[in-house]
Amino acid sequence: MQVLRSRIDTRQPAFQQNREQMLGLLAEIEQQLAIARAGGGEKYVARHRARGRLLPRERIELLIDQDSAFLELSPLAGWGSEYTVGGSIVTGIGVISGVECLIQASDPTVRGGTSNPYTVKKTLRSFEIARANRLPVIQLTESGGADLPRQAEIFVPGGRTFFEITRLSGERIPTVSIVFGNATAGGAYVPGMSDYTVFIRGQSHAFLGGPPLVKMATGEDAEEEALGGGEMHARVSGLADFLAEDEYEAIGITRDLVESWSWRKLGPAPTEPPDDPVYDPEELLGIASVDLRVPFDAREVIARVVDGSRFHEFKPLYGEQLITGWASLHGYRIGILANNGILFSEESEKAAQFIQLCNKLDIPLLFMQNVTGYMVGTVYEQRGIIKDGAKMINAVTNSKVPHITLMMGASYGAGNYGMAGRAYDPRFVFTWPNHRIAVMGPKQLAGVMSIVQRQAAMAAGIPIDEERDAAMRAAIEAQIERESTALFATGQLWDDGIIDPRDTRTVLGIALSAIHSNVVRGTDSFGVFRM
Repeated sequence: MQVLRSRIDTRQPAFQQNREQMLGLLAEIEQQLAIARAGGGEKYVARHRARGRLLPRERIELLIDQDSAFLELSPLAGWGSEYTVGGSIVTGIGVISGVECLIQASDPTVRGGTSNPYTVKKTLRSFEIARANRLPVIQLTESGGADLPRQAEIFVPGGRTFFEITRLSGERIPTVSIVFGNATAGGAYVPGMSDYTVFIRGQSHAFLGGPPLVKMATGEDAEEEALGGGEMHARVSGLADFLAEDEYEAIGITRDLVESWSWRKLGPAPTEPPDDPVYDPEELLGIASVDLRVPFDAREVIARVVDGSRFHEFKPLYGEQLITGWASLHGYRIGILANNGILFSEESEKAAQFIQLCNKLDIPLLFMQNVTGYMVGTVYEQRGIIKDGAKMINAVTNSKVPHITLMMGASYGAGNYGMAGRAYDPRFVFTWPNHRIAVMGPKQLAGVMSIVQRQAAMAAGIPIDEERDAAMRAAIEAQIERESTALFATGQLWDDGIIDPRDTRTVLGIALSAIHSNVVRGTDSFGVFRM
């Protein structure tokens, strides 16, 4: 493989401007992450600590192997909504006793750890990741069940969480629940459905109905410990498999339990030299354009992410707006599709062929999105852009090797679909802070709406109100601008988190390692390619 040659001049004003703007966006993201980490706020954190209990991220830190990384997923779920940022749960991938696991930790400082609609979305997404990648699931449970005033939004989709826990068990993927406090109502089914449970004496409680509900339902004055205490479940009901004296022992028991599985990955181990890129990842801050109207060469990103900056480019002279080729990342072989602009027929056909080749070779695919969509216009329609774009989307849809998607710029229109957007089931989706996602750009969308309304007015013989049209365009632009930002998208869980561009290699490496916990195998079976 050739080492990519960088043509970036870090002294150029454009580079410095990109860098400053990206740092500004990262500072904004960090502010929002601080809000998420604060949980329910100082008052409720202090009350939790006064009970002698650890916070969810402290529990995770003790649970995972010392000095190992924890890749937190969807940390800004619920951003921009009425709910506390983070969805009242922490989810992510961490290594426990040498085994990569999917970890879920209730945040009891946010309304007692109760589930809101974003908790459910985030939990279901984490189960999806665990199942697709064959990751054992460790649940750090302390939840009051559903946030009852919002039960209409939670009850039906929330039932899927219990389905997923039991389906994981059925697929021989272990599930563990450590009950750190109350597991009430729906929360009680988390340990009830798990393969293994760890309770804490005098601290854990699990019951379908707590003392107040029992009183209302039956008239019984139930005592909390007798009703659902850890010792009762260990001695009487049998719900508790292990009984710890405190949180530290519960975490230790869980680490020992994971070690006892002798868990083995089913995918191939790294086969290539995992040497660092030749070029400094710090330079990624100045390469990607914050102003998405300004293009940048995706090869410059690839050169700062893959092993040794080595890249074996496929079809470099054909369909030049889409870069395709092979590389390795932390020793794992990958096929890369990266946008250098809009997709034409040539790019679409090139992508479809490349995806088929990677499926023949059982090589995972990394899609690096910076795309405004497929080309439109009379010439391109006559040349077959619809059927050629359909070939690419067909290949993406029916590809069976794992996909990872990195949003490093624009993601507009059907280009999002063709480059393995969230709707096309990539194993992971990560975004940079400059990412924008929508049907089309704000100005374009407002312009289309204006043209449509003008044509309707002309057909009806109604005079065009230019002032009203300008106000409508401005309002639509402002709306799309708000709803297409990286923060809005991650708040809706359209991705698995916004990452610092400088961390791209590390984040993708963790994701690739997790992917190889399961079988990595391509397919020969694709849908009908319209010729």
